[in-house]
Amino acid sequence: MNEFVLAGDLGGTNLRIAAVDRSGRILCRFEASTPRYVDESKIVESAVGLARSIRRKMGSDALAFGFAIPAIMNSAEGKIFTSPNLPELNGADLGRRLSEELGLGVLLENDANAAAVGENWLGAAKGSSSSICITLGTGVGGGIILNGKVLQGPDGTAGEIGHVCVDPAGPPCGCGSNGCLEQFASATAIVRMASELIADFPDSRISSMDEFDASMIFGLGLEGDALCLEVFRRAGEYLGIAAAGLINLLNPEIIAIGGGAANGWELFIGPMRTEIVKRAFQQPAERARIVRASLGADAGIVGAAFLAFEKIGLARASRIR
Repeated sequence: MNEFVLAGDLGGTNLRIAAVDRSGRILCRFEASTPRYVDESKIVESAVGLARSIRRKMGSDALAFGFAIPAIMNSAEGKIFTSPNLPELNGADLGRRLSEELGLGVLLENDANAAAVGENWLGAAKGSSSSICITLGTGVGGGIILNGKVLQGPDGTAGEIGHVCVDPAGPPCGCGSNGCLEQFASATAIVRMASELIADFPDSRISSMDEFDASMIFGLGLEGDALCLEVFRRAGEYLGIAAAGLINLLNPEIIAIGGGAANGWELFIGPMRTEIVKRAFQQPAERARIVRASLGADAGIVGAAFLAFEKIGLARASRIR
């Protein structure tokens, strides 16, 4: 029987837990809707239930449990500060509760950091020692790998790329600031910008719709709808502003773009690269490859698995590469 760890990925909609071996191969997985409650107890209950289902299917116990969660947190201490999309986790001692229920060592990690680790281990950034992963979803997340290690900072909150200010006069953000990248490049932002532009593009097909989402805007953009093209041009421009700053600051080898809203790649990558050329130093800008993330929805699970193996000293190397 293969040695394996449990690797989980918690989102606002779904909770997924998998058994993953030391090569990063997913052996089996179970999924449930993310339960909502006044505190973390229902999430703990659901995660424990999925973990026990894996135990029964595998016929043996896992070595550890790595769990990617959408929260600002200190993973070294297992301390959750805030979780904007799952406020029931605010201040929760989630790692301890899961460890007590399952009898396993539990490592919690921010979901975007876990995705960055996954892409660096087995995905689009494989083989690089310095990479950045930007995830475009309901919000914008980020994870930074420097010299083969996740950049966490003393409070464990480094890598919040979605809350880099790209327009001080921009719209308010849920973090309390204004003009954050999240307000221009997330799926939510794409819908908001399209709504704001309807008056300027009366011939757009969007103007006749009562409801629309980011995927519909992308589809119409591919068909040449001027409003939709403008929305993704703006998203790409602001992504480029943020990426140029990251390139100048951190000199990464690769910036991988993932998440559901990254499906708009064809429409935003041109403006993004144009902005990088305008704003970043030439040599690091030429070095940094801007690529699509390759692990899709499994990036967080793969990264959480690596971190779990690392926690118990069974990762293949101290560096992710």
